[in-house]
Amino acid sequence: MNLLTQLGDMSVVVADTGNLGAIQEFNPQEATTNPSLVTAELSDPDRLESLKSAVNQFSDVSDAMRYLTVALGAQISGQIPGRVSTEVDATLSYDTDATYAEAHQILNLYDEMGVQPNRVLIKIAATWQGVQAAKKLEEQGIGCNLTLIFGLEQAQACSDAGVTLISPFVGRLLDWQKKTSGLDTVPLSDDLGVNSVKSIFNLYKSTGITTQVMGASFRNIEQICALAGCDFLTIAPALLQELSTTERHLERQLYLDQPQTEPAAALSRSAFDEQLALNQAAHELLAAGIEGFSAAQKQLAQRLKSL
Repeated sequence: MNLLTQLGDMSVVVADTGNLGAIQEFNPQEATTNPSLVTAELSDPDRLESLKSAVNQFSDVSDAMRYLTVALGAQISGQIPGRVSTEVDATLSYDTDATYAEAHQILNLYDEMGVQPNRVLIKIAATWQGVQAAKKLEEQGIGCNLTLIFGLEQAQACSDAGVTLISPFVGRLLDWQKKTSGLDTVPLSDDLGVNSVKSIFNLYKSTGITTQVMGASFRNIEQICALAGCDFLTIAPALLQELSTTERHLERQLYLDQPQTEPAAALSRSAFDEQLALNQAAHELLAAGIEGFSAAQKQLAQRLKSL
């Protein structure tokens, strides 16, 4: 039996792509979107004329970007049984009120396109401000996916806020580990990204936290296999393909049933800031991730202006 089939029996497989062909090929339960995926859609000559028509409805490029992102999400939603994660403009990552308002605009557009709120996760960077916006949204029954998770302090703040799901990044932590250590390779047992997700997952399950964990940003299938049993795993098409063509036995690595302990006291803003500042990898990678997401947003804006 191939690895992808076995993995699907242990974790919910999520497609990290906006390519409808890939989604149809691999039949994931859920999917994620971001501005880079919308930009890729603009590169498809078969889609260009319809996209131009859609963009011309708007005088403001931000409105056009939001519309195209949701339109892609709505198409994806029609191909999967579960939820589609849709990213809030990353330039708003340090503004709670603006993130909250943008989330509602996204949901209103989905509603106009016939997609119900329970089919959408609002994807927000896990800054303190982003977590507080997610808390307000979750209190209204709006599910959120907090992304760019690199440390336990971010994971705890998200669970304190009652967030539906978090996306700890594996590959980016491994990249940072290699760069700072000067190593070309790192044994899987020492992989900082894999071990970070394991720590977060075990913390949640051992303290009765209901926030779900979705491992993300993988560099190879061995990292994915090392997290078999994680609630969700979001995987790019190339790695889905490799998993589907690799035949070997897959052992479950993470378990839901664990001895229970008391959860830690809720983090204050000052405690969160202090712990994040002391976590060099998380501090650097969160800022770099937001910068990268914002750059993708700006690239999409420039592409739309040129249509």
